[in-house]
Amino acid sequence: MIVCDTPEKIAAFRLLALRGALALEIKGLKRRGQSASAIIKRGFNLKGNKQSVANQFEAILRELGILV
Repeated sequence: MIVCDTPEKIAAFRLLALRGALALEIKGLKRRGQSASAIIKRGFNLKGNKQSVANQFEAILRELGILV
């Protein structure tokens, strides 16, 4: 079992959860409230459609060392 017990790990988990939600949005799933793409665009000042935002966001996660 993996435990996210530090603020850095919790923030990284949140970003990975947003990545997963965006992947589901690209496949057509919808969610209540604000979309994951809108949250990511606002948080990281990204532009484009969902697929280009996903590509840009994955590059950011790799730069941060969250994705390998």
